[in-house]
Amino acid sequence: MATNTKSFLADAGYGEQELDANSALMELDKGLRSGKLGEQCEAVVRFPRLFQKYPFPILINSAFLKLADVFRVGNNFLRLCVLKVTQQSEKHLEKILNVDEFVKRVFSVIHSNDPVARAITLRMLGSMASIIPERKNAHHSIRQSLDSHDNVEVEAAIFAAANFSAQSKDFAVGICNKISEMIQGLATPVDLKLKLIPILQHMHHDASLASSSRQLLQQLVTSYPSTKMVIVTLHTFTLLAASSLVDIPKQIQLLLQYLQNDPRKAVKRLAIQDLKLLANKTPHTWSRENIQALCESALNTPYDSLKMGMLSVLSTLSGTIAIKQYFSSAPGAAATTARSFDLVKLAQECCYHNNRGIAAHGVRILTNISASCQEKDLLPLEQDAVFGLEALLVLCSQDDSPGAQATLKITLTCMVKLVKCRPHLSQSVVESLLTQLHSAQDNARILMCHCLAAIAMQLPVLADGMLGDLMDLYKLIGQSATDKKQELLVSLATVIFVSSQKALSTEIKTVIKQQLENASNGWTAYRIARQASRMGNHDMARELYQSLLTQVASEHFYFWLNSLKEFSHAEQCLTGLQEDSYSSALSCIAEALKSYHKGIASLTAASTPLNPLSFQCGFVKLRIDLLQAFSQLICTCNSLKTSPPPAIATTIAMTSGNDLQRCGRISNQMKHSMEEFRNLATRYGDLYQSSFDADSATLRNVELQQQSCLLISHAIEALILDPESASFQEYSSNGTAHVESEYERRMMSVFNHVLEEVESLNRKYAPVSYLHTACLCNAVIALLKVPLSFQRYFFQKLQSTSIKLALSPSPRNPAEPIAVQNNQQLALKVEGVVQHGSKPGLFRKIQSVCLNVSSVLQSKSGQDYKIPIDSMTNEMEQRVEPHNDYFSTQFLLNFVILGTHNITVESSVIDSNGIVWKTGPKTTIFVKSLEDPYSQQVRLQQQQGQPPLQQQQQRTAYSRF
Repeated sequence: MATNTKSFLADAGYGEQELDANSALMELDKGLRSGKLGEQCEAVVRFPRLFQKYPFPILINSAFLKLADVFRVGNNFLRLCVLKVTQQSEKHLEKILNVDEFVKRVFSVIHSNDPVARAITLRMLGSMASIIPERKNAHHSIRQSLDSHDNVEVEAAIFAAANFSAQSKDFAVGICNKISEMIQGLATPVDLKLKLIPILQHMHHDASLASSSRQLLQQLVTSYPSTKMVIVTLHTFTLLAASSLVDIPKQIQLLLQYLQNDPRKAVKRLAIQDLKLLANKTPHTWSRENIQALCESALNTPYDSLKMGMLSVLSTLSGTIAIKQYFSSAPGAAATTARSFDLVKLAQECCYHNNRGIAAHGVRILTNISASCQEKDLLPLEQDAVFGLEALLVLCSQDDSPGAQATLKITLTCMVKLVKCRPHLSQSVVESLLTQLHSAQDNARILMCHCLAAIAMQLPVLADGMLGDLMDLYKLIGQSATDKKQELLVSLATVIFVSSQKALSTEIKTVIKQQLENASNGWTAYRIARQASRMGNHDMARELYQSLLTQVASEHFYFWLNSLKEFSHAEQCLTGLQEDSYSSALSCIAEALKSYHKGIASLTAASTPLNPLSFQCGFVKLRIDLLQAFSQLICTCNSLKTSPPPAIATTIAMTSGNDLQRCGRISNQMKHSMEEFRNLATRYGDLYQSSFDADSATLRNVELQQQSCLLISHAIEALILDPESASFQEYSSNGTAHVESEYERRMMSVFNHVLEEVESLNRKYAPVSYLHTACLCNAVIALLKVPLSFQRYFFQKLQSTSIKLALSPSPRNPAEPIAVQNNQQLALKVEGVVQHGSKPGLFRKIQSVCLNVSSVLQSKSGQDYKIPIDSMTNEMEQRVEPHNDYFSTQFLLNFVILGTHNITVESSVIDSNGIVWKTGPKTTIFVKSLEDPYSQQVRLQQQQGQPPLQQQQQRTAYSRF
């Protein structure tokens, strides 16, 4: 616990004074100039932390130049420290601006008489290969050092040669012959040959180079049959093929040949490891013959460890396109049944193997075949997969060892996958899980509960009859208070919430609360409350948040829990809605709004500068506005009764040519209402676009809210405002789209029901009748009756991505403008750094950053000419791809008009699917456009009635003649 706290404090920057970049660098520079070796070393090793904190080129360039100085004049230990810092900070190397100067200082040590100093320099050059790939003096030094008599220096040269070969085609071509001579030379010791061979994996820059490297490796494999040599050569062979791509099928055949024919276990293991690498990288290059050969080897081998390796390759392939090729290209496929295939035989044989790992891979292969191959003759394999899974479940749930837990995870993942593809198997799978829950170990129970919840989220398979079993188990667990039991309480409560899709019964609530009072800590109660909010059980959640209010340590946590309590109470108020009871609906919404307003005040108080809760506030504000819009719509519908159209409404409609006027004031109110719902849909879209780090379930939730707004606006248009042109094609349900949660399932069924109602009324009756208003009110009530789900991102941020921008030129004082002459252009350089949390790219990755620069004239100085609008503003956009989380680009901006201009630079992110996310940040600087001196002089002369300067000069020149 102490270490966690320490790292948390270090990340937050507590305990160390916040310094700006220059002060931090000066502090370290003082250490570098110290006379004591220990202080110098300490200063050097603190540089990576500085680079993380201030990752912009201006600081990194200065810091690396200082390190290069230390490298040049320090002793070997200091040089080693600088080398380690350089290797740790590899992604910052490209930000060095004075590369020549940096290399010159480092390179001077290569001429030292000390072989260790030369070796460290070679390693330093190798670590910098990405920024100096074509430096001929570095290439020459590496070639020379390969001939050195000092072992340490030769090893360093090999390291540098490998790094430069990966980066530079010229160096790779030049060094290839030298390395092949050394490898084939009799004078080179074997251990050195083993270190030289892996360099050949980088010889993939063109086809001829790759081909000559393959020939050399082929010779080595046959000439040197010793185990170590074969292993290193084969692995280099595989990596070369994986990079050059063209030789992968040949490489698969070669590895299978060694797997079948070489009697040495170590070689077989290496062949399996490399086959796994190729199965992951290029499954489409595996032919049916390759898979068949692998199956035969697995069936014939007597060794469990080798069988397990081969099955692991096959289970990887079974989840890819290769499996379809295997079944579709079978000779006489029509005549053979599924069970006569070797792969299926192997999987069935392994399902009940006494080695758990082998059984897990067997079951995984069967599951993948059942999931991806829908042919009729493969259907019997479903049952084989289910029986195999059940057997493994029984075996692993009784065992508490790490191996058993890993196998159980594979088993449960396969169960979820199988049930997702074949829903008719869900009942038997769920029953076997519930049966096994009672006798399983606690670790296994937690995993099984996660599996049950995952299945029940997709399909409503947990019937009320099963709740009794779960409740008995819940009572039993609550007796002890170990960490595992706490975890299990949360997992079980989640399953109970998922299975009781409607409101929880009083009995269940009492049991849950009792157990929490007996044995749990506050954190467990909070996690259970969080799950209740996620599943829509708001009454349970409210009671739990209420009980936790007095158990928290800080004011911010108190306000956070209080806001959650108020939101849960607000949503609970909406559960009492009844169809056709509009006045009670209005009072329920008003009660909910009251709680929501209290909650948003609390939520604002809970936010801090480090954790501004922007998504939560945005989501809740939109919910408040949506409820107000719903309330307004019901009032508008009621206004047909309270203020019907006047007697002259028809005449007004005829004279104005607007047929809707005959409905009276309700038509205008409906128009406002429709615009309001469209506006809300746009705002939900903006919230979606700004939530780059959100998980898919949260984004789907926001999307459903947006769709409900669009649905109501469409219903208003179709029923009242424009029934003739209303189209239902684009809104029709997208059939069998996969539904991820119960909340989504219920929302989709409400959408479909409302659309059917609207379509049946549309064009039957002239608007506006009581049928139309009743249909709209019932649509609102139906949407509100589905309990809102607060998804994970509302409580927890698993992925964290932010962008930090630096503009240059930048003023010393943010309010101070930058001076530019109006006849010149301003070159605005925008640099940025992408910063990640602990799990970068968990949900989506940044492909490129879109930078938008706009300038607006704020205040004019000088004469008021008529100015074309396009010269008053600048609008530019550029897309840049970050490299090592850093990007930079430049914009040329015109400021023809004199005065102060406001420049705004806004960044947004494009992910790997091409979707744009408005993540920010937005940075603003001011520019003051000044008149250039010559124009100013001319203008002043014109004002004073003097001829311009040029004419004066001409006159004086003529007067001389």
